[in-house]
Amino acid sequence: MARFLVLLEGPWATLIVRELLHGPHRFTELREALPRISPHTLTSRLRRFEAHGLVVRTAYPEIPPRVEYRLTPLGERLGPVLQAMSDWATSIPDPVRGR
Repeated sequence: MARFLVLLEGPWATLIVRELLHGPHRFTELREALPRISPHTLTSRLRRFEAHGLVVRTAYPEIPPRVEYRLTPLGERLGPVLQAMSDWATSIPDPVRGR
């Protein structure tokens, strides 16, 4: 459990994984999907995910250069975990909205 919490620490980690569950993304596509994330934070999280085997970074030998990030099979296994978190969040009362 502690390793999970360290890997998915902070508000952006789960949102990045959520985006990558839809398929490979370029850095700019992730920035557009998560407009409030700083480039530094996105880079840091992607590198952490790479180091732990959750994400693969693929650089294509093209001009201009193209780099894509995609989840590994290990990273894809987070899909049901995030779905369970989402289901739980929608099942509890929202004190702000009164539901």
